[in-house]
Amino acid sequence: MTVLEKKTTDRLQDSLVQVQRLIERHHLVEELVHRQDMPRHALVEDLVHKQNLVELKQKLEQLHPADIAYILEALPLNERLLVWELVKSESDGEILLEVSDAVRETLIESMDAHELVAAAETLDADELADLAPDLPRQVVYEVMGALDDEEREQLQSALSYEEGTVGALMDFELVNIRADVSCEVVLRYLRRFDELPHHTDKIFVIDDDEVLKGVLSIRKLLVSDPDAEVSEVMATDVVTFHPEDDAEKAALAFERYDLVTAPVIDDAGKLIGRLTVDEMVDVIREESDSEVLNLAGLKEEEDLFAPVIDSLKNRWAWLAINLCTAFLASRVIGVFEGAIQHLVALAALMPIVAGIGGNSGNQTITMIVRALAMGQLQVAQAWRLWRKELGVSVINGVVWGGVIGSVAWWLYGSFPLGLVMTAAMTLNLVLAATLGVLIPVLMQRAGRDPAVGSSVLITAFTDSGGFFIFLGLASLFLM
Repeated sequence: MTVLEKKTTDRLQDSLVQVQRLIERHHLVEELVHRQDMPRHALVEDLVHKQNLVELKQKLEQLHPADIAYILEALPLNERLLVWELVKSESDGEILLEVSDAVRETLIESMDAHELVAAAETLDADELADLAPDLPRQVVYEVMGALDDEEREQLQSALSYEEGTVGALMDFELVNIRADVSCEVVLRYLRRFDELPHHTDKIFVIDDDEVLKGVLSIRKLLVSDPDAEVSEVMATDVVTFHPEDDAEKAALAFERYDLVTAPVIDDAGKLIGRLTVDEMVDVIREESDSEVLNLAGLKEEEDLFAPVIDSLKNRWAWLAINLCTAFLASRVIGVFEGAIQHLVALAALMPIVAGIGGNSGNQTITMIVRALAMGQLQVAQAWRLWRKELGVSVINGVVWGGVIGSVAWWLYGSFPLGLVMTAAMTLNLVLAATLGVLIPVLMQRAGRDPAVGSSVLITAFTDSGGFFIFLGLASLFLM
């Protein structure tokens, strides 16, 4: 963690602790106010109660909408709604954009239609497009009716593209100029703006038909000869996107080329919007969170304080699969029950073989899923990658299997047991490497997300496989 990340985390944690303390004080005073046996102090307590709410509200007013979103996600439902009621109404829209989908649902359910309309009306067309799928349809219609023709057209355009595409994320606020004007004219034009659109690092150069011809960076504009024409100083080699492009691939391009903004063009080359780095950072974060959840077998991001039934719906499917695989592993052990009774050391050692296999398989599968997601691995290259992973697993198996085999020999005084331990660990690591490559590649070929449940599957196979290999070898060579 960098120094900046640590400072940000510490600041968020400090704000959360302060809000939680104010909420605790609020609940304490509220309890005292409602006691029937203290009528003489009721007025004083009521004043303290109101003052506490004012203090909490003032604290929230000092926070950025993203920080408030963080706090809301960390609070139980009743405390979350208390804080939500105290937030300034003009910040509602921004906060709804920042919170997770699960928390956003609880906040929207607590709001009246007119409150939702007021919150949505504070957002730009591209931001409203992000929020619209979660809003009641009537609210969306009412908000669209209040927009001017240009904003309504922009919103309809953004909503027409599928979620996860560039078109659904593009921003319509941008600055464009013609190529046949001087830099001095451009500077005078920029001074007419009260404020430039956020993340304006470049100006888009278009022709009379609004076809993109190039870009002029603000830095280049400031140091260029004022009499030079834009066509002489603009850059024509531009990274562009189409609205149908995948947002994740666009985010990777932003990371690769250190972009702040990039133009979005249609098939005719006409400039229709732009992508900004803040949207791409959100895409990268959401994709990272999604991969972590999918590897664990979770369907979606979960509200920490969601009702029990909601959490059950999110988790039950892969837990059911895990139960079946665990039962299979237990049956494998049952087949070798006689061997375990004959040599009790097997019961103590077999979890080591299974555990190491599971860890190794998760390392491989995480690397493969990441490579597939970034487009660095094609299915045709799986064979070459498997051979490489096979070499790594054999070396690790011989080295670390030899170490644990020596420990088994020293603990139980049996050299053959040490050899069996070494061989079993090596074979299970080979199995883990094979499945670590095979599972995500086959899921990708079948059109499924290779991250969904991969960790659960690899652990299941290496557990059952590890038990079978170790107990099988023990039955053959030690009985």
